Amino acid sequence: HAFSFEGPFGSYDQEQLRRGLKIYTEVCSSCHGMKFVPIRSLGDEGGPHLSKEEVRTYASDFIEVWDQDLNDGEGDYRAAVPADHFPKGGNANAPDLSLMAKARAGFHGPAGTGINQLVKGMGGAEYIMSLLTGYTGNEKTSAGVTLYENHAFPGGWMAMMNESLVADQVTYADGTEASLENEAEDVSAFLMWAAEPKMMTRKESGLKGVLLMGLLSVLLYLTNKRLWSKVKGKKLAH
Repeated sequence: HAFSFEGPFGSYDQEQLRRGLKIYTEVCSSCHGMKFVPIRSLGDEGGPHLSKEEVRTYASDFIEVWDQDLNDGEGDYRAAVPADHFPKGGNANAPDLSLMAKARAGFHGPAGTGINQLVKGMGGAEYIMSLLTGYTGNEKTSAGVTLYENHAFPGGWMAMMNESLVADQVTYADGTEASLENEAEDVSAFLMWAAEPKMMTRKESGLKGVLLMGLLSVLLYLTNKRLWSKVKGKKLAH
């Protein structure tokens, strides 16, 4: 799958991240949490880049967090604020998605050099999208648990329902078609950003570092050539 952030010069698509946030909020968050992601990061440049007011509204309208200080220390739920993190998921068996796109990194090598990750990206987003679109429709029961066949999942069978994400499950504000493929791609891109929110900054810093090292290499070569130009090519007296 081709994502906009792949490769050394790729970058996140802000509108795609916003659509992915919508998918996560309305579909995925009922089971999966993102406890390592601060809500305020939704306003960071390079991400969904919501305004401060949009972040506050999103936090208060869509997220509840547990506050142990309420009810005289007994604790209670309250509307979230930007300083809070996304909560844990509602299903204890569902994995947290904060770092899932990095945990499922797929592009390694050659020989452990990481060149494929530099050129193609982490690979986690591709895995997540393949998983969400990889159900065959077959199911079976094992030890009292219903399993669903998925050609992208290791082992071929998984407990997550094959209808966890279906076409037209949300309505996109920008008019994008809510096909299964588009929904899966959008939420996969959003989860890649959640796991690597500073990816664009790292790429920019890396590019500057490479250019600087290249310039220094040229200057060192020219300096070395100038310093030794009077000596090289001459015979030394015995």
